[in-house]
Amino acid sequence: MDREIVTIVSGLPRSGTSMMMKMLQGGGMEVLTDGVRTADEDNPKGYYEFERVKQLEHDQSWLEDARGKAVKAITALLKHLPPDYTYKVIFMRRKMEEILASQKQMLIRRGEPTDTVGDDRMADLFRQHVEQVEAWLAKQSNIEVLYVNYNEVLERPLEHAQRINQFLGNMLNVGDMAGVVDRSLYRQRQ
Repeated sequence: MDREIVTIVSGLPRSGTSMMMKMLQGGGMEVLTDGVRTADEDNPKGYYEFERVKQLEHDQSWLEDARGKAVKAITALLKHLPPDYTYKVIFMRRKMEEILASQKQMLIRRGEPTDTVGDDRMADLFRQHVEQVEAWLAKQSNIEVLYVNYNEVLERPLEHAQRINQFLGNMLNVGDMAGVVDRSLYRQRQ
């Protein structure tokens, strides 16, 4: 792995970003996390988040510590990545119905309302957002992107671990990466 590159794991909420972070860590990559958001029923293996990422628009000083590591960032923050770094983005995709079902289940567990926006409208908003982010990413000369389908990783973890390893420079242990994938956590199947 190039020690100058910042690896970003991104995707819509509930798209498998935590699983991907765990795979990268399992394969031997250092991950940038702070443990503030702890494991719970929705993510029993942990969230793998770094709180300072949420302030990316105003604070980019932490990126220096992210070189050679993987860090998770929501898709809306990607446009705030400063151009003076080189990035490899692993962009997680998942069936939209599963994302919505997983998000709804998480809101129910937290006692938050689930009916503020209908599923069809939310799916449209998510699709539009992803199209905009993908179009922006395609124009960035300092960003390489690998699109990874969560559903396919669950079906063929070793194959996808090999793809991800190749994208990141062939320095990870693909067997250990694939071994992290836990199909028992695939609960919102569609």
